[in-house]
Amino acid sequence: MPPMPPITQALMLINTGVFCALFLFDSWFGRLFALWPWGSGFLPWQVVTYAFVHVSMIQLFFNMLGLWMFGAEMERLWGPKRYLQFYAAAIITGAFVQLGASALFGSMNPATGATAALFGLLMAFGLLFPNRTIMPLFPPIPMKARVFVIVFGGIQLLVTYLEQRGGIVQFSALGGMIGGFLMIQYWRGRPPFGSRR
Repeated sequence: MPPMPPITQALMLINTGVFCALFLFDSWFGRLFALWPWGSGFLPWQVVTYAFVHVSMIQLFFNMLGLWMFGAEMERLWGPKRYLQFYAAAIITGAFVQLGASALFGSMNPATGATAALFGLLMAFGLLFPNRTIMPLFPPIPMKARVFVIVFGGIQLLVTYLEQRGGIVQFSALGGMIGGFLMIQYWRGRPPFGSRR
């Protein structure tokens, strides 16, 4: 394996450190840094900080695994500056989609985790390497990157729908995919944007 690029490594360490801090300061840490809906504890910095707050080991593990698999590849392709721009665009778009969905469905639950960034990176990987074959853990079936993105985007949409019916609204992953798609379109100079970047 090639060495871990520095920004991906730093993001993984920060996420893991914040997860450990939750054990010490759980009562107020989530209140300050998770993404709460408007009127239910929302603070402006939460549109960024929620992406570093994970509430379970499973959530942290799979998000960091995805960040290692796809984020490291994109950082090597783009370089640190553009990679950070993309990462920020995905989590901020994910935050605003989440806030809008929470207001629409009347949810008072917070959003947490780097899922928006991960799904943004998945979208970018599928757009830039559509024919690359990858082997996901679940299911362990080789598939083209574009198929992988469509399948996992569909699964996320279904899970989001089922959770919404149960009173939980988690739209940040879909927002991250939208943000990732728009950032790629912006860099390519394609609709809805103008001149080539």
